[in-house]
Amino acid sequence: MQTLIDYFETTAASFPTKLAVSDCNSNLSFEELRLWSRIIATKILKNNKSINKPIVVLLPKCNMAIASFLGILYTGNIFTPLDLNNPEERLEILLKNLDSDIIITDTENSKKLKTQKKTVINIDNLNLDSQVFIPLNYTNCIDTDPAYLMHTSGSTGIPKGVLISHKSICNHINCIIDTFNINENEIIGNQANFVFDNSIMDIFLMAFTGATIHLISQKLLNYPIELAKFLRDNDINYIYWVPTVLVNMANKDALNKTKLPSLKKVLFCGEVMPTKQINYWIKRLNKSTLFANLYGPTETTICSSYYIIKKEFKDSEVLPIGKPFKNQDLILLNEKNHRCEIGEHGEICIRGTSLALGYWNDFKKTKEVFVQNPLNKSYSDKIYRTGDLAYWNENNEIVFMNRKDSQIKLFGYRIELGEIEHAVNSSFDSLIACVIFDKLTNQIVLFYESEKDISLIQFRKILSKVLLKYMLPTKFVRIKSMPTIASGKIDRTLLLQMISENKSSSILTRETA
Repeated sequence: MQTLIDYFETTAASFPTKLAVSDCNSNLSFEELRLWSRIIATKILKNNKSINKPIVVLLPKCNMAIASFLGILYTGNIFTPLDLNNPEERLEILLKNLDSDIIITDTENSKKLKTQKKTVINIDNLNLDSQVFIPLNYTNCIDTDPAYLMHTSGSTGIPKGVLISHKSICNHINCIIDTFNINENEIIGNQANFVFDNSIMDIFLMAFTGATIHLISQKLLNYPIELAKFLRDNDINYIYWVPTVLVNMANKDALNKTKLPSLKKVLFCGEVMPTKQINYWIKRLNKSTLFANLYGPTETTICSSYYIIKKEFKDSEVLPIGKPFKNQDLILLNEKNHRCEIGEHGEICIRGTSLALGYWNDFKKTKEVFVQNPLNKSYSDKIYRTGDLAYWNENNEIVFMNRKDSQIKLFGYRIELGEIEHAVNSSFDSLIACVIFDKLTNQIVLFYESEKDISLIQFRKILSKVLLKYMLPTKFVRIKSMPTIASGKIDRTLLLQMISENKSSSILTRETA
């Protein structure tokens, strides 16, 4: 079991007729998924027999996208999903940086491609007839070879391509299976877009265990009531979602009339989960349902730590991110690069099997964040500096605070924007909050999505009870719908851009203290 395909081959042989994946338009059994994957692999190898090169997948979230990922792995190459919402110019920059010879797409999305130098495999033109398979390359791979390349935002304007190895994914998926007792009986409700690494966990839990995935359309995620019905009608018993979607369903009281008796495991990761809204879920699902708060950046293979909720938390309390998974170590370092004491704030640094191989075609950036462990002077010991701040609590659990770049200094005080967000989310009903610092005006800006208008007086009266005076926002902006990125997280960059370019006046209601 060196590669992801080794696991998938074993699973497909064990559950050939079992439903593997459904995208609402079609279903694929494990044998059908294996067959389509090998057809795609054969098509790739007829054009290029190289290994360990990125192959681009430009497809919507569908069954054939998963078949394409597996097909690429069969050839010993790196599957690289790209966001369909990329503007043409940005897409061309990404393709140039990847230097990929092959693009897998469909008829509709092939129109977005300007380049004529690439081999384009159109899945609409593939069929199951008269296929002659040629020898596949995956047996030539070793466990430290890269399996997928996922992009995150980059300060240079070019997204960073994070490379993750077979070994890192195999380790992580097996940790998830052991920690949360995942088996072939799981029915997974996949929320994450395939350009976000949360989706990797869903896909390979299926490939490793024989679980079934139902792919939830991005449009459905905007309709909490209908989304709850989808979970019920498909007997979904496991979800791994970003908090924004869970919060939206709680705020819309989506579980009031739609009961979810099948849902037994609720995992979440990607943002800070407001305790008020997770308490809503806990009260409305079975007492035996498992809830877990996961944490981890893309550079450390999906997630690095977990906290299973086994006690009651007040709405005002913050959920810990818990302890690291097996073969991972989370170290908190202070500004002097010393290990933090209990209660001391420091940067989360991660070491272990989970570490990415680095950034594609960017050795300089790789060396900046994948660095020698300052606590170890004796041998090479790489850590990833996350830029996230946290502290150890008295129960030896890690509590996430915020990004280092979300810590501001105002009036001589250090302020955590995440602390303000948490205070807002726990103090108001049916509200989604995002706090941004406007450097030009030196103001803390609170963006909020709410069906009800909340006056400036109400905000200040309630927040003054839980926040120090210098932490109170000075601008309150009601927004019709909180913008999100492909992963489902709040698009903070866009909100900041709205402020700096003053583009928000047409869609926002402004109140200034």
